[in-house]
Amino acid sequence: MSASGSAQDPVGLTSRFLLDPYMDWCKGENIPVHLDFGHDLLALETKRWDRYDARGCFAHTHGRGDFCANYILEVDPGKKTAPVKHLYECLFFVLSGQGSTTVWLPDGATRTFEWGPKAFFTVPLNCKYQIFNGSGQESARISCTNDAPLTINLYHNLDFVFANDFKFPERVGDSKHFDGDGDHEAFDRKGAKATINVWETNFVHDLTSFQLYELEARGKGSMNVFFQMADSTMHAHVSQIPVGRYKKAHRHAAGTHVHAIDGTGYSLLWYDGDDKFVELPWRHGIMYTPPFWMFHQHFNTSEKPARYLACAIGSARYPFISLRRVSTEGGGSTSVKQGGRQIEYEDQDNRIHRKFLEEIAKTGVKSLMGDVFDEPAIMAIPKETMVGVIDTPKLKGPAI
Repeated sequence: MSASGSAQDPVGLTSRFLLDPYMDWCKGENIPVHLDFGHDLLALETKRWDRYDARGCFAHTHGRGDFCANYILEVDPGKKTAPVKHLYECLFFVLSGQGSTTVWLPDGATRTFEWGPKAFFTVPLNCKYQIFNGSGQESARISCTNDAPLTINLYHNLDFVFANDFKFPERVGDSKHFDGDGDHEAFDRKGAKATINVWETNFVHDLTSFQLYELEARGKGSMNVFFQMADSTMHAHVSQIPVGRYKKAHRHAAGTHVHAIDGTGYSLLWYDGDDKFVELPWRHGIMYTPPFWMFHQHFNTSEKPARYLACAIGSARYPFISLRRVSTEGGGSTSVKQGGRQIEYEDQDNRIHRKFLEEIAKTGVKSLMGDVFDEPAIMAIPKETMVGVIDTPKLKGPAI
């Protein structure tokens, strides 16, 4: 028997090959690891997390890919986390509650900023930070999208990731970036004949009211802003779906964590050639990640615009992977007929618009897409052809 083997594994294959240091770390943290297509992050069970001296759980999805993941951090009323630092990047979206975050900067100074529901922030790479719940009655729950899978699997040494003293002063940015202020820059995506607007900061007070800019390449009335957070390699953007309309379908790499910020509606997902769609509800708290190369499309059925936050690997500044570079250059908003990743309205399945018309009829919203679709003709499609086209997965899986 090999010296590295055992009675169950005589040659030691299990212990020496096909390792996943990130998942080993998750299991070793002794908090719930939830796995599903998507999650209601406000409903997931959390438990005591010693690392943070708070509560938490991992919110893993089937489409998270190799680079990014998500965990929930929950701070009890009147409590605070332990000071922590780590060598992976993390984007924090406040699901509920109010409080503050203190960050220890590389030069020894500290910065503290206060946040409330639907705030968005990051901590510069490897800076120590501590999160405080400002309420004595309500918990604060924060969605943390991160590139820990990339970092931990690359180095597979937890002391290097969590107890590394190396400093990154260039990641801190301007002092105003902790105040909710920032710097705006426009980037011309010549491949899509469109301009994206990038806001560089470390902290956004409220994603529901933050200024967005026209980006009609994804559909008439669509609004958008990209974020460059603390010179990060992680990407984030907020998009808005207008009333009576919906976004064009598109596909991209795995690992884009889509958070519904406000509004109500649904998303449809399918692979090229599928005869059925996956449907997920749209409301604050819902998060999912479209699997690799799976088309997805977002629909607003409410009487006000609906916003969402998307976090992934590869920023506009540091695309990191070739698929993100192509998306930033405009491939994500170019028709599949032209080699891009987007389905134009005129090329989509008629069942998609039929479903939208039926759903907004329930909420009293009028369609503003009659300029694109022959809606009477679409509604005349026999109802029986629509039966069974939607598969709705559960949103909350058991802990594993």
